Amino acid sequence: MPKKIHRRKKDTDRAPIFVGVGIALIALMVVLLLLFDNKDEAESKTASAGSSSSYSVTPSEVNYPAPELSLENVNGETESLADYGDKVVLVNNWATWCPPCKAEIPTLEEYYEAHGEEGFVIIGVEAGEPQSEVLGFVKSAGITYPIWVDLENASLRAFGSSGLPNSFVIDRKGIVRLAWVGEINREMLEKYVTPIIAEN
Repeated sequence: MPKKIHRRKKDTDRAPIFVGVGIALIALMVVLLLLFDNKDEAESKTASAGSSSSYSVTPSEVNYPAPELSLENVNGETESLADYGDKVVLVNNWATWCPPCKAEIPTLEEYYEAHGEEGFVIIGVEAGEPQSEVLGFVKSAGITYPIWVDLENASLRAFGSSGLPNSFVIDRKGIVRLAWVGEINREMLEKYVTPIIAEN
């Protein structure tokens, strides 16, 4: 009986298999890389969208005479709301220790710089801290609108609001028109305060 001759496969016979597996692995790596890149890009867009449009509460529309309020500013001079009777006034009650208060300060500063020449002013009333501490904070934060010091929380009582931050917009006739409790963003200021500034 003739012997079966076993022919040894040459390495070249296996070459197509190795090439095919290699191509498949490379394709898989490319797909995975694309998936990770798309995920990172989506997360980046979400993060940037969140930072460009910060959280803000919507103001309540109100209608009542502005309270009488007089306090010392950070320079030790006494001022009152009546001194600003010809302007639209945003009274912002805040504190140096309050995170959302500090978060909205750059927004308030930018809005004040944009509309200050149109008869608009922000009066920031710091609730409870001594004058020297408030003055130091004001300088470091670059605040240019008037800041009053309120050791006895007279402003919070006058406006009937205890949560910080809170803001009230008074028109040129001395009527409180808007009330916020919580942080304000630029979009809300433009939407609700700018039309009041534009009124005659």
